[in-house]
Amino acid sequence: MEPGPRWHNLGSSHELYNSGHMYEAAVAHYKATGKRNFLNIALKNADLIARTFGPGKKLEVPGHQIIETGLIKLYLVTNDKKYLDMAKFFLDQRGNAEGHELYGSYSQDHKLVTQQDEAVGHAVRAVYMYAGMADIAAIMNDSSYLKAVDKIWENVVSRKLYITGGIGARHDGESFGDDYELPNLTSYNETCAAIGNIYWNHRMFLLHGEAKYIDVLERTLYNGMISGVSLEGNSFFYPNCLQSDGKYKFNQGSLTRKPWFDCSCCPTNVTRFIPSVPNYIYAHKGDSLYVNLFVASEANIEMGNIRLNISEETKYPWDGKIKIIINPEKDEIFTVNIRIPGWALEKVVPSDLYHYLKTNGEKITLKVNDEALDLNINKGFTGITRRWSKGDIIELDLPMPVRRVLAHEEVKSDRNKVALIRGPIVYCAEWVDNDISVLDVVVPDNAEMKTEYREDLLNGLIIIKGNVLDKEGGKVELAAIPYYAWSHRGPGEMAVWLYRE
Repeated sequence: MEPGPRWHNLGSSHELYNSGHMYEAAVAHYKATGKRNFLNIALKNADLIARTFGPGKKLEVPGHQIIETGLIKLYLVTNDKKYLDMAKFFLDQRGNAEGHELYGSYSQDHKLVTQQDEAVGHAVRAVYMYAGMADIAAIMNDSSYLKAVDKIWENVVSRKLYITGGIGARHDGESFGDDYELPNLTSYNETCAAIGNIYWNHRMFLLHGEAKYIDVLERTLYNGMISGVSLEGNSFFYPNCLQSDGKYKFNQGSLTRKPWFDCSCCPTNVTRFIPSVPNYIYAHKGDSLYVNLFVASEANIEMGNIRLNISEETKYPWDGKIKIIINPEKDEIFTVNIRIPGWALEKVVPSDLYHYLKTNGEKITLKVNDEALDLNINKGFTGITRRWSKGDIIELDLPMPVRRVLAHEEVKSDRNKVALIRGPIVYCAEWVDNDISVLDVVVPDNAEMKTEYREDLLNGLIIIKGNVLDKEGGKVELAAIPYYAWSHRGPGEMAVWLYRE
């Protein structure tokens, strides 16, 4: 931007956005090392912000949000309410024409945040703001923020969420589209938006304690987020389309992943996000432990006076068998809440936006020390309350047949089409695995689908195979790979949604 006085172009510059990222980095560094050197620099900057902005001072807001969640993280490590108040000030000022010229819906600055009920504008800006709103709703017990962020979440999961968990339908403005506007070839689904969607849904879970938010988090994590980075970790998608014709250069002028972009937000956001994944596996409240994600892992957890070691042994998401070993320091009564994923309970997403073509007859099984238990599910979790001893073993088995998914009739791009899913993983057909154009493949409802583990393919994965039709009705074989792994073998055609007839 052109040189000028400090803060002179907050709508388009990224001064406050950059500060917010610095605060988040400083808090992460402090938590990881215990050192305050970086944190002290961030606090000096935040103190400057507090002296400059607020009632009776500058009333402008950043064009691009994230300083809000950064300030809240500073509050949580310092307990200095000044930073929490600054975060709420920046949120309260959005849509308030007193003190600044409104930036409009592109920056979610068209109406007060407590009056917003639909996801609009730039998708990354939006979800960073919604994460901040969820923080304010939780920490300040603000019912107006809670009501607004709940309504916006319902709008996204019911009308604006891709099957991959991606958000942001339009290249124009990197933005949300209208309700049910979910094109495939031209879908945007910025990698940063997927990351922001995970941050937001994690906060919504912490706020409400419901598994449906982790369902969205998981769908985004295993599909629309990790698709944004190559298996080698050194090239990236900025947008993540759900269909490619091998010609439209959707990725900032490229047909495949690139090592860098003029705007570097996606590569750098991936590097800050990946180390945070362990934070989403477990949670606790009072004497209740929550097992949210099924990841081979080990953790030491303190819940009040209860100390325990927990570990998981699993090959999830390739296999639905999960073994959880509970090792309390001493025998204790507490509750272990295990998420039963929505995908295993006939809910593709927590709305009617997508649904399975047929129900699955296979049953979920749950055991503790080889004793079968009933699934008494509340808010998406099955709770097991008992006196736990060292070495107690919980075994959960989630059947993972290949499932066909249909979209809501209002989603024009997906009419007469089907998507293939196994467990939480969305699949796609790619040119290199198929003898015909994957844009013309027809998958009849009665075509049998089988799985095959391929250790030699794309770091090892399960593929889906079946006999399908070409557009003339001739029989051909289909091979589909997990969506996250596409575009590693040269540019070409790809499709998540395939014709049914």
